[in-house]
Amino acid sequence: MHKTTLTISSKNYGAWSLRGWLMCKLAGLPFEEHVIPPDDPSMKAEMLLLSSSMLVPCLHHHGIKVWDTLAIGEYLNEVKPKAGLLPTDVKARAHCRAICGEMHSGFASLRGALPMNIKARYTNFKVWSRAQADIDRIVAIWDECLSAHGGPYLYGDHPCLADAMYAPVVTRFITYCVPLDAACTAYCQAIMALPAMQEWVSAASQEPAEIDELEAEF
Repeated sequence: MHKTTLTISSKNYGAWSLRGWLMCKLAGLPFEEHVIPPDDPSMKAEMLLLSSSMLVPCLHHHGIKVWDTLAIGEYLNEVKPKAGLLPTDVKARAHCRAICGEMHSGFASLRGALPMNIKARYTNFKVWSRAQADIDRIVAIWDECLSAHGGPYLYGDHPCLADAMYAPVVTRFITYCVPLDAACTAYCQAIMALPAMQEWVSAASQEPAEIDELEAEF
């Protein structure tokens, strides 16, 4: 019988790892973690956005290898259809896929200017205009979804793929003390209160290694 494993990187810095890991948790898929050390040269290049390939996350399940976070999410939706990873309504499902795709391919300025660093806190952090434009777009997406579906998650009372895709952004907004409206603040609190997120953050806080290049400087 094939063992189910998920290859990930640092829990403090690894935004894509968090997305894939949280998807597996929301799907209720048991798995073992295979962690690539953050000081591994290839992994370091990926987290610094200097790599042309995505090494993590990578799911091995029943002899099937799936990499790329969106592919993992779609695969999990197929093998765990009752988990509710995508909305049941066709309009909401299309919208969910669209904002997941936007997160997957966009927001480069936010990624570069506000790197994920769960253990850090920066008050009065200077957000440059391009990164602020990304923040404004994300807030608009969240407000639209929360207004349309009533929260506490983007598509109602159950976390889905979109919440997993935007969870690292939640940690970034907390790390850099980004001011948010009441609805988005409540959304961030709901995401951070998820048992899986608490598990991830607890593990991130215990990581001894630091990557100097990913420590925000200003």
